[in-house]
Amino acid sequence: MDAFFASVEQKDNSEFKGKPLIVGGSPQSRGVVAACSYEARRFGIHSAMVCAKAAQLCPEAIFVRPRMQRYKEVSLKIMSIFRKYTPLVEPLSLDEAFLDVTINSQNNPSATILAEKICKQIVSELGLTASAGVSFNKFLAKIASDLNKPNGISTIPPDQAIEFLSTLPIGKFFGVGKVTEKKMKQLGIENGLDLRRWDEEKLILHFGKSGSFLFNIVQGIDHRAVQPHRVRKSIGNETTLKFDSDNREQIETILSDLSLQIEHSLAKLKTNGYTITLKVRYSDFTTVTRSRTLRSPISCSRDILFHLPRLLNSTEAGRRKVRLLGISISNLTAEKSIPRQLQLPFPYY
Repeated sequence: MDAFFASVEQKDNSEFKGKPLIVGGSPQSRGVVAACSYEARRFGIHSAMVCAKAAQLCPEAIFVRPRMQRYKEVSLKIMSIFRKYTPLVEPLSLDEAFLDVTINSQNNPSATILAEKICKQIVSELGLTASAGVSFNKFLAKIASDLNKPNGISTIPPDQAIEFLSTLPIGKFFGVGKVTEKKMKQLGIENGLDLRRWDEEKLILHFGKSGSFLFNIVQGIDHRAVQPHRVRKSIGNETTLKFDSDNREQIETILSDLSLQIEHSLAKLKTNGYTITLKVRYSDFTTVTRSRTLRSPISCSRDILFHLPRLLNSTEAGRRKVRLLGISISNLTAEKSIPRQLQLPFPYY
């Protein structure tokens, strides 16, 4: 979907149409941009930008708080449209999904024509625009979906894939983040052609397990199937502090609150998990994570808090100011955890 949250707000409120709209926190707060309209993007505003900076770039921008329940309602309608064409729909988020239309309800052999029909139906029924990428695997389809936004369709056929990937800047490769992009450029990898000159062993040496993935995708190889029933991999929560803080007591209190929220989420989904991960973002926006995989699954805040001190002590929180904290539980399972008497971890000594 195109600028999904902002587009829903503009559809629901005609006063927002054609104006720079930002969905996120208040410009007087430390919140970040969750989404913004294309009118706002012309000013250089983008998601995850601090709202105060967005207000500086575009003083006339309109700020609205996210309405997640509304976005979920619209998302269900979008996914319902997708499933009218194929049952093989793999949601990636509220506004994005992979569709396998090899076999489809229209008996149409053209994926591009089907994409056009789906986009037109979304406009007709929901008044929102969508962009689509069409190709023979997930990786290329994902890249193609970003090539002709908004309200556009891009197709990468098999006989054009290698040529297309050769000129694609390395930062545009799906899965290559800013840190990996920087490392690649330091190694002289600027685009797909540069990447294809590296053998698999060398890529694994520099980039670990993702080296094999990079080796394959630059050659247009991606055998991942569309999975209509994806298993949730983690449950977590995070919060941005109102002010940067190096106060350990305040940090511990925030982590206690987050652990309670996660306990409620785990209970609601009737699951627990083996791996706990702590996320810390310092005042300079440097972000670190610390994880520990346990022998037994955990599901309650008491157990989460028992293991947090070791993770927190391996960061510089308390010595450096922190702006964001987060906790997640992964390696989820339906297995019941066995209650144990644990030593409470707070306060730290």
